[in-house]
Amino acid sequence: MENNDSINKAGIQNHERFMESALKLAANGLLHVAPNPMVGCVIVHQGKIVADGYHVYYGGPHAEVNAVNHLPASFSPAECTVYVTLEPCSHYGKTPPCANLLIEKGFKTVVVACTDPNPQVAGNGIRKLEAAGIQVISGILEQEARALNKRFFTFHQQQRPYVFLKWAQTADGFISRLPLPANREENTISSPQAHKEAHALRASESAILVGKNTVLADNPRLTTRLTDGPNPLRCCIDQNLSIPKHYEMYSSEAPTVIYNALKEAQEGSTVYKQLDFSKPIVPQILHDLWERKQLSVIIEGGTRVLNQFIETGLWDEALVYVNQALYFNTGVAAPDFIPLKQGLNTGAERHHFVNTTVKR
Repeated sequence: MENNDSINKAGIQNHERFMESALKLAANGLLHVAPNPMVGCVIVHQGKIVADGYHVYYGGPHAEVNAVNHLPASFSPAECTVYVTLEPCSHYGKTPPCANLLIEKGFKTVVVACTDPNPQVAGNGIRKLEAAGIQVISGILEQEARALNKRFFTFHQQQRPYVFLKWAQTADGFISRLPLPANREENTISSPQAHKEAHALRASESAILVGKNTVLADNPRLTTRLTDGPNPLRCCIDQNLSIPKHYEMYSSEAPTVIYNALKEAQEGSTVYKQLDFSKPIVPQILHDLWERKQLSVIIEGGTRVLNQFIETGLWDEALVYVNQALYFNTGVAAPDFIPLKQGLNTGAERHHFVNTTVKR
């Protein structure tokens, strides 16, 4: 005869198995749901998944709605268990509350990975379900669920976007030759695969930020042309508005924000946002992006801009591509990044760092 501990362990393992399926579904929404979170939902009857769904695009039906709509009429909701990766919403937004839907359909058990950090929800969905007599089991694969929606949690708990730092450097620590060669290919550092990965990162994040000198040197498009997915909001720090209007930054390919000291206006797809350059600009930029509901931002350079984020500690992950076979001997120095100096002996091109000092 099994004791209670073994029975409880088996139950938790089953919960985790079904929640893992819901998390895999949720991840499908990465490119299209921001500023909403990625959410997956599976409905289980007698140990088998009989319906599932995920949040497909911003403004569309939530995961619970899609799963309920996929539930065959032959299954009674009262005999099923709902697994959802984030607490069902309890407020009216672009769609009605999912908590209400689960109550109205007659479900009796709902398993939740983690609560919603959005102040409009923040436990209210769970309380609403429990008040209706529904058994709620929470905390199943909670850390995995929080990691999946790290951008969403940072946005609501820190009131800023999730910050990625990204750059490429030579083995001797330079990000560019100086002066710039006439043939720009001579200034290329990272591999074609790294370029594709960079564009995939752009597609998965809300915004991208560069400094004026990067734009003047490279005239980048900052789009996702090497991969599938939406273009990020392009952002540039140009204090005195010195970038010529014919540069790619001003194209209509993607919306653009120019952080400057001179004016606040909108001209076509370009927004001019005035900052106080007598004060630290990193907090100002992050607050503006938060107000624009940008869940994440990639900081692509140059060195001065990257160092400003490093010095303030306001970054979450860093992706650094090091060409171990390339030496410039002189040029524009890479950011002063101590974690990279401590981990350079791997021989790998791609280095990934997580800022463990940031409050989570």
